[in-house]
Amino acid sequence: MPHAWIGVSGWRYPSWRGDFYPKGLPQRLELTYAAERMTSIEVNGSFYSLQRPSSYAAWRAAVPADVVLAVKGGRFITHMKSLRDVETPLANFFASGVLALGAQLGPVLWQLPERLSFDRERLTRFFQLLPRSTGEAARLAAGHDDKLPEDRVLTTCDVEAPVRHALEPRHESFESDEARALCAEHGVALVVADSAGRWPVMRDATSDFRYVRLHGESELYASGYTDASLDRWAGTCRDWLDEGHDVHVYFDNDARGHAPHDAVRLVRRLGLSTSA
Repeated sequence: MPHAWIGVSGWRYPSWRGDFYPKGLPQRLELTYAAERMTSIEVNGSFYSLQRPSSYAAWRAAVPADVVLAVKGGRFITHMKSLRDVETPLANFFASGVLALGAQLGPVLWQLPERLSFDRERLTRFFQLLPRSTGEAARLAAGHDDKLPEDRVLTTCDVEAPVRHALEPRHESFESDEARALCAEHGVALVVADSAGRWPVMRDATSDFRYVRLHGESELYASGYTDASLDRWAGTCRDWLDEGHDVHVYFDNDARGHAPHDAVRLVRRLGLSTSA
């Protein structure tokens, strides 16, 4: 049965302390506090650097068992390598602990830089490398190089499960039938990005799930969402669920602390049960 996964992108923000997070809440409990009030969290520290298996295991242990953790792919792959010659970097990424999330692993998000235009050949090679199950991810991870010391490697998984992928391009050339068809051919979801008009929105379905990132309604990363806007997003999510799609929505308007409050408001509109 289709399910809605609603949450935030990241959880460790100073401006949330004493606001969304109660004053005096230990930082080590912030992830738990957020996850108890939502149904999913997007891990974004993995975008900036390779994490550790112990970190992924700790994050999994910190959230309720019915909360899934989406993982943002590394910028070394998307921004520095621009998706070229990335088989070993992909192996390193999946060997760095992603598999420790087990059955709570959500989609892997690949955010592209704004300068990167659509290139069919490059995208096809990248999509062909992506693992589509935890077993495939484990086999890919086994090809990691020595940049990862042995005490920071995990190449096994405790569950065989599908691995979904979402692509967030930020160049207008992806707003094309060719790009949508290529993503659909490989079952990669095109992210619906709400960015105060900065980047293409791309609402068409290209996979069996929808992935939404809400970066700010009127001001990028900074503005909150009105009641009317959240009502519209809730209606859109219901439509997608009725179509048989799982829905992932992550609020990234964290600059002024709106993200967690908006996420909780959308959770309530959709009538989702949480641990809080």
